[in-house]
Amino acid sequence: MIQDGPEDIAAARDEESSRAVVVSDTPVRWALRGRCPRCGQGALFAGFLKVAPACTACGLDYSTIQTGDGPASFIMQIAGFIVGFSALFVEIKYHPPMWLHLIVWLPLVVALSLALMRPGRGLMIGLQYRNQR
Repeated sequence: MIQDGPEDIAAARDEESSRAVVVSDTPVRWALRGRCPRCGQGALFAGFLKVAPACTACGLDYSTIQTGDGPASFIMQIAGFIVGFSALFVEIKYHPPMWLHLIVWLPLVVALSLALMRPGRGLMIGLQYRNQR
């Protein structure tokens, strides 16, 4: 069995760290804010959820970026978790009538889903851009 000494281990670490690629999270932050993941200046969206054809500042073509239904899946899980456990807590603690649950929780889950959809889509676009460049 070959055992590496401290010098060999240090040399291997230096070699690994020199090959490591530093990935910036700046494109993800910009995309979360609805900005171009390349320059951070141009708008990412042309409407509420419609992705613009290209960045107005740097000309990045957004047609190659495809998110599909990924953001909607994550947003439904997040909103369902928050509203579901909140409704369960309120039911156990206060025992309100069922009609009150419907009046409170249905609009809340819709509002929460709509509020999170654009940042969620921007996050997926930013992650895809960061990992494909």
